Amino acid sequence: MTTVTIPLALNRRKRAPWGLRLAPYFFLFPNMLIFGMFTVWPALNGFNMSMYASSNGRTFKAVGLANYSTILTDAQFWMVARNTVIYAVAFVVLSTVVGIGLAVLVEAQRRFKVFFRSVFFIPVLISPVVVGLVWGWMLERKNGAVNTWLSWIGIGEIPWLVNNTWAMVSIVAVGIWMQVGFYMLILLAGLQAIDPTLYEAARMDGASSWVQFRSITLPMLQPSIVVVVVLATIHGFQSFDFIYTLTGGGPVGATMLIVQYIYENGFQSPIRYGIASAGGVLLFLVVFVITIINWLISRKREAV
Repeated sequence: MTTVTIPLALNRRKRAPWGLRLAPYFFLFPNMLIFGMFTVWPALNGFNMSMYASSNGRTFKAVGLANYSTILTDAQFWMVARNTVIYAVAFVVLSTVVGIGLAVLVEAQRRFKVFFRSVFFIPVLISPVVVGLVWGWMLERKNGAVNTWLSWIGIGEIPWLVNNTWAMVSIVAVGIWMQVGFYMLILLAGLQAIDPTLYEAARMDGASSWVQFRSITLPMLQPSIVVVVVLATIHGFQSFDFIYTLTGGGPVGATMLIVQYIYENGFQSPIRYGIASAGGVLLFLVVFVITIINWLISRKREAV
């Protein structure tokens, strides 16, 4: 038997030149620089500003955690926090359920599948300010298009924007209308990744459509559902623009959410930059904790 000896120099793995090894970082650097300048630095500066009191943005006085204490003892803040939780929970649950339903219906279409995907996605592309203005006109009590249609079928006028409960229902419905097309596409991609042979085997065993949905579709869609829940949670807690143009936070603060509370403290008289920054930090912490909890729950389910 002949033994072949491989020289040590040839046996070693060849290392790429420094230029090739650093190339990915050079491509990432411009994006990371912009991200750091316009996201990371403002966030850190906002946390620092929450430790100061200022009414003009030029002179600051260190107050420590006094701004957080002021917020947590402010009755308006707790009202806004309650509104935000109600809106976010309703938005997340209904967006996920409606998104799954639309994804299943669109995937079942043999024809016009691209057409329906485009139709449901169009609201995502519309400016939130425009969405608020248009729906504000449609939901007017006397001359709004929605109440006009309801009157034609004998239901009568509904005080969409002047009643506390109906105003909350209105902003949740408009928020879902505006974003559900995006969540539908995520779930639709998850549906298309499911192996068709699983459904064929289930049909051969006599499983009904509901059993197939419950036993195959939902478990296989879990990763996509987690993504939708996380994104919807972030969007729900950060909603502001279309609500501000739709209801202005009214009636009597019934639809005022946390971002509007931050905006009014930071940009409307009396200006309180420290309070606004502290509110932003609290919002970040809440969204961060909820996102981590969702991620841990999804990891635990995947492990099972």
